[in-house]
Amino acid sequence: MQQVKNPAASIALRVATAMHQMGIDGLPRNYELVYEAYSGSNPELVREFIALGKAKTQEALDELGRKYLPHHHEDGLLSRQNGQVRAEMSNFISLLNEEKISLTDYGRVIGHASKTILTEADLEGTPLGQSIKMLKAATEKRAHQNSNVVRAVVDKTAALADLQREAEEAEAAKFVDPVTRLASRRAFNKAVAKIYANPEMPVLCGVAIGEIDDYARIQEQMGPAVAERFLMQVAKVLEAVSGGGDLACRFDAGRFGLLLYTSDQEEVSRVVELVRAKLKATNFVGSSTGARVGQLGMSFGICFSEQAPNAFDFTNFAEKALATSKAAGGDTVTIYGANDYVSKDWLLYKKKPVGGFGA
Repeated sequence: MQQVKNPAASIALRVATAMHQMGIDGLPRNYELVYEAYSGSNPELVREFIALGKAKTQEALDELGRKYLPHHHEDGLLSRQNGQVRAEMSNFISLLNEEKISLTDYGRVIGHASKTILTEADLEGTPLGQSIKMLKAATEKRAHQNSNVVRAVVDKTAALADLQREAEEAEAAKFVDPVTRLASRRAFNKAVAKIYANPEMPVLCGVAIGEIDDYARIQEQMGPAVAERFLMQVAKVLEAVSGGGDLACRFDAGRFGLLLYTSDQEEVSRVVELVRAKLKATNFVGSSTGARVGQLGMSFGICFSEQAPNAFDFTNFAEKALATSKAAGGDTVTIYGANDYVSKDWLLYKKKPVGGFGA
């Protein structure tokens, strides 16, 4: 297993050092926010993070986190649901109190009627007759109240069921990308963490992180609607090649991830090349002319679990390999540390595009 040769150069240490220098509390949500800002994968987040200035308050960091890392700020939804549950239960208790008062009144009427029966002999035209009428009216009122209580309980139960359903949907949404419906970055992180449940013997697997070449330019020149169609096509291809056992996900922007439960380098490379080939064979068209706009190039970085000592480095090494692919001009695949992992030089291979975005 390859160890980190220079821990001082790792992004984890740089992020921790930066947080200390800026006086940012070492909270998990702060760490992920600073990590995302330093990785540069989201340019908008980077710009807004820099715009906070040198003195970054926790309130400003949380406001930025709610926008870009909403899974760390779910307490708002839970607080709203808790408040609604409290309100619904308070209403229900009020109904029970009203029921108690009604029962008291009902008992008082019956008691009065019983006393009259014991003291009056002539029923017609006597107070007993009036009491019987009152008893009859009270019985009808009680029946009506019972009906209202039943309806109210049914309504309150339905309202609580809706709250439970909303909570379940919110929990599931955390692990699904809203655009492509693939697994989200959070689902990917959770799956990778399981790989290293036993750090001394990680599950043998490979991770491939890919990015659409020139995605930012595609989005700017063709518009968000066309860019989204590109994302959907990549998602469709990744879902098809990953099958039922592997995990395909979208990180952000034009970046995707594949967690393949095999450490066979040839098999992982084959899957990645299959993805690239299918994308190149897809006829992408513009939004208005309908003309073909070229092949879709995609760069990848690959790492295997044997190469990384923990989940963080597993992903980080794949990110570094992807950065190498992009630095080489794109439309390239790089395997991290291939000179240490197999008896070959640093493995980086590239296929020249025939027209298209990278031409």
